[in-house]
Amino acid sequence: MIKKYLLAPGPTMVPESVLLEMAKPMMHHRTSEFSSIFANVREKLKPIFGTKNECLLISGSGTAAMEAAVVNTLSPGDKVLVVNAGKFGKRWAEICTKFQLEVVTIDLEWGRSVRVEQVESALIEHPDAKALFIQASETSTTAYHPVEKIGNLVKLFDSTLFIVDGITSVGVVETKMDEWGIDILVTGSQKAFMLPPGLSIIAMSDKAWKFVEQSKLPKYYLDLVKEKKAQGNDTTAYTPAVSLIIGLNKVLDLMHDEGLENVYLRHSICANATRKAVKALGLQLLAKDIPSNAATGFYLPDGIDGGKLVKFLRESMGVTFAGGQDHLKGKIMRISHLGYHDVFDTIIAISALELGLKKFGFEFEMGAGIKAAEDVIYEHRIKGL
Repeated sequence: MIKKYLLAPGPTMVPESVLLEMAKPMMHHRTSEFSSIFANVREKLKPIFGTKNECLLISGSGTAAMEAAVVNTLSPGDKVLVVNAGKFGKRWAEICTKFQLEVVTIDLEWGRSVRVEQVESALIEHPDAKALFIQASETSTTAYHPVEKIGNLVKLFDSTLFIVDGITSVGVVETKMDEWGIDILVTGSQKAFMLPPGLSIIAMSDKAWKFVEQSKLPKYYLDLVKEKKAQGNDTTAYTPAVSLIIGLNKVLDLMHDEGLENVYLRHSICANATRKAVKALGLQLLAKDIPSNAATGFYLPDGIDGGKLVKFLRESMGVTFAGGQDHLKGKIMRISHLGYHDVFDTIIAISALELGLKKFGFEFEMGAGIKAAEDVIYEHRIKGL
């Protein structure tokens, strides 16, 4: 028997209680029963986004919400700034280019976090930029960008929106959308929200809604004006992802019952334990400035094929990690701390990593990573109990 552990940064593990909730008989989406659940979900999302404004649900992966952020606020020919520091920064640029926007990128080495000074320089050089796009947590590099400080900067530019991909940060770290000056924040179901893929969430500031009034880009299914009107009446413009929304209602209860501060602390402990373990094994972290608490990326030893190692761990040991993307393919590994993940999932992750590295010929002290992880877990999770 091989017991399976899903420890890649999305999709992530789904709690048993959530799976059971979604397995209940299907209900019709145009009923008071579903509308009640839908209203509860949208209200319980607000403190996690850190906003007083509406959180709109879209049937589609996180990329659907990314595209919605673009097409609902901008017009052909608008100039935009994009922090291009990984696979998903590149995706912002690709979406904007597809819709005939003028894209100016702030290019960074993968693994780097953008500095506020770099953003400020770009904003000053391009005062006509209508939006600044960024990832809070760049999943491909496991780096976190200082969105709070950048948001406070963009507040000074009345004609520029601050648009943030929070797909692997919302529900992982405390996010204060309104306070930080984030104008649009998006996320997806299959990360910290512990659900299967297929549902995305977008929240917009009052400033962003003013941009919507001027937007001339085409939209139909992703028309947020239609959705805002419908969802304000506890329904949706089109058929919603009923089972996922029912599951999200249960997930949000779990998160609020745990306490959001504890949710964020759990992610922090697991991430810190993993980083300490990786360093104890003599491996170099991919994120050079501000590591993300969503996942830890690290370079593999010379001579080890990351693709083969990931495949061995998944197929022979039942432990699924993620490899690298684009030019990092085969060179790095990424271990998730997202969602339905606790300290013993971290211990399993490090144990599997050690066994896999040993199998592929890397020389190190067996148990060094586990000890380093356990030291962090004991100090921050166990000692005070």
